[in-house]
Amino acid sequence: MVNVCDIQVMKPLLQEHGFRFSKAKGQNFLIASWVPESIAREAGVDDTAGVLEIGPGIGPLTQQLCLNAGKVCAVELDTRLKPILDITVGEFSNLDILWADALKLDLPALVRQRFEGLRPMACANLPYYITTPILAALLEADCFDSVTVMVQKEVAQRIAAAPGSAEYGAFTVLCQYYAEPELLFDVPAHCFLPQPKVTSAVIRLKVRKNRSWGENDREIFFRTVRASFAMRRKKLSNGLAAGFPELGKAGAEAVILRAGFPENVRGETLGIPEFVQIANAIAER
Repeated sequence: MVNVCDIQVMKPLLQEHGFRFSKAKGQNFLIASWVPESIAREAGVDDTAGVLEIGPGIGPLTQQLCLNAGKVCAVELDTRLKPILDITVGEFSNLDILWADALKLDLPALVRQRFEGLRPMACANLPYYITTPILAALLEADCFDSVTVMVQKEVAQRIAAAPGSAEYGAFTVLCQYYAEPELLFDVPAHCFLPQPKVTSAVIRLKVRKNRSWGENDREIFFRTVRASFAMRRKKLSNGLAAGFPELGKAGAEAVILRAGFPENVRGETLGIPEFVQIANAIAER
């Protein structure tokens, strides 16, 4: 097996195929073997798992997933990596590579087709620039047991944040609505080539099997959440009035009181159950 984390091995291979790192695609390749090994282990990958990997790059995490999982399906957008992946992961019979844009895939259909009889999981070293849309797509697809990703440390902290903290926001609520986040470990910049300017972190999101939040209308719930964070450090009624023009200021204040909160409450102090109360009060109107 090619040691893809050995810079002395990979630099000549990349040069041989004329490969140049794409800043636009956020390409920073791992050169520390303990990182992909730890991701696969901490994600709980074993032979009962079918793993979707987003963005295999040159294959360090792909190798570890293939060594441990029943089946791996890796989705890669950059077709320039094909001859390199043929060398680094071509030996694995339990690997399929899809040359596609992960954001355009029907994820539930892919999981049904590729991972029948296996425990579906998602694992990825995500490019920073598509972290939010990819993570939202993986969670909203509602077809994985868990999602384990390496992201910018600030993003990981935001996903795991508590109500009232500076990091807490609409994206936190989206992630925690679908899953329970657990921060696993940090990955310093020197573990990558080229080195990013930030520290990364690995976070595991264990998907909630029973989401009995009690919201009457999911669309109104998420609209309420987005409106609540649109004007941070201002009264919640301001955000709701802007996000639901049909309510108006007076209607927004009435909804907040009806849901049982003081009229000067701020959105960033509320947890999911509180947002549900407010969204249901809006839905009833």
